[in-house]
Amino acid sequence: MNRPPRSIQNDLAAKTGLGAIDLPNPPCGRRLMEVHQLRYRATEAAATTPVRVDRDQQLVEALRLREPTAAERLVATYGDRAYRLAIGITGNRPDAEEAVQDAFWNVVRKIDTFRGDSSLGSWIYRITANAAYQKLRGGARRRDDISLDEVLPSFHEDGRHAEPISDWSASTGDPAVQAELRAALDAALEELPAHYRAVIVLHDVEGLSMAEAAASLGITVATAKTRAHRGRLFLRKHLSTLTASMAS
Repeated sequence: MNRPPRSIQNDLAAKTGLGAIDLPNPPCGRRLMEVHQLRYRATEAAATTPVRVDRDQQLVEALRLREPTAAERLVATYGDRAYRLAIGITGNRPDAEEAVQDAFWNVVRKIDTFRGDSSLGSWIYRITANAAYQKLRGGARRRDDISLDEVLPSFHEDGRHAEPISDWSASTGDPAVQAELRAALDAALEELPAHYRAVIVLHDVEGLSMAEAAASLGITVATAKTRAHRGRLFLRKHLSTLTASMAS
């Protein structure tokens, strides 16, 4: 059943007794384009790290003390990112909402087990990913791998590209084209196997380092890099097909 975020808010508030919360519903495709257009400089990101660490320490302490606004602060800080990861894995809103509800309930319930070996965000992402994968196991089987043949460009015997090379730069300033590209990106993300979507969301959308994304998903950095590379090739091929059709 497709329950609105307000229902999740009430369910989690009732379970935790830590106050009302709300969950956002940001489209991954739009967010991914915004991130690539407005990526922070490395120095700016580094400057915010101490603030984030201090904020997370305060949040952990509030959750452990069961302060009335702790759950609201948890969702305000990590709700949108957890939801994007969950919908990136499950591919649909109802399962993503339930996965986030389950994950945040587990975060509140197990906060005393958090030892700080990883960042709070990585710990929350790991719990969210596990909850989302659990939803997948209960649903219809989806593809779980991408072959290189699907995503690598094809060439003629003389070395020339067999397909036109798409150049999006001339058209991305058009709002109508941007809307089409966002819709196409959402559709392409939906076609990606869940394991690949998860890495793309954490690294390319949320800005985690590859090491942080790997730790959040319980995989090696090498595996995360492979999935990110193939996932990007997959998305690029799908968008290239769209832009070619738009130009014709």
